Amino acid sequence: MHAVAVEDGAVIAEAGDPLLTCFMRSSSKPLQAIPLARARADVDSRDLAIASASHLADPAQLEAVQALLDKAPAGEDELECGPAGAPPRKLNHNCSGKHAGMLGLCRAHGWPSEGYRLEGHFVQRAMHAVHADAAGIAADEIATGVDGCGVVTFALPLERMAFAFTRIEALDGGARVAAAMREHPELIRGPDAPDTRIMKRLAGWIAKGGAEGLLCAAADGIGVALKSEDGNGRALGPAAHAFFRRLGLEVPELEVLPLQNSRGERVGEIVAE
Repeated sequence: MHAVAVEDGAVIAEAGDPLLTCFMRSSSKPLQAIPLARARADVDSRDLAIASASHLADPAQLEAVQALLDKAPAGEDELECGPAGAPPRKLNHNCSGKHAGMLGLCRAHGWPSEGYRLEGHFVQRAMHAVHADAAGIAADEIATGVDGCGVVTFALPLERMAFAFTRIEALDGGARVAAAMREHPELIRGPDAPDTRIMKRLAGWIAKGGAEGLLCAAADGIGVALKSEDGNGRALGPAAHAFFRRLGLEVPELEVLPLQNSRGERVGEIVAE
């Protein structure tokens, strides 16, 4: 596990390689919601929270995605993520809120919506600029790839990710996004997820997980980024508990991850040493 915490731009705690570079994946979503917050005074906290979410397609989350689509306005068929769930629907995809937000951004600026997920589209240029601004580096220094839902994803060192999260509330529109996440932590992922649990336990914190075992969080000028060595995210909770404890913060819900077999029997646990 690799982890880093920064405050006022300086590293205050680290484990493993704080300069490990990887794609932010879904940890980018709070940053990707910022252009929507800037462009649309009519989006509310639920809209911005679901635009920042990797949801589990529970009824409240799907209702929030549909409400954002209606406000855009856009139809489910315009979402450029793939279908998920049973029966398969684009709305069920865990990134559908982010995609709905991107369609809302297109409508606000009068941009064509087709291909909004692709590099070079106005939407992705806006996302690239926000990441560069938050991370404090030039846009051409950020490598890009294609995320699991088809949009552009951005690569940064863990230290720059942690720093970028400290900057979210300082960016135009960022305070609205952070406030929305704190108001609706259950929309961001779900009751057992480390990011949701951190926000429910630690007042003032925002947190967002990403694929391949990534977690970013921030509050009060402190930013944190954790990345599992093997890309498996199940150890993130116990690792985050141990690392946050080094910062004088307690998230007891994350200390132990019970392991069950197919019979529902507890057969082990994951803890951080």
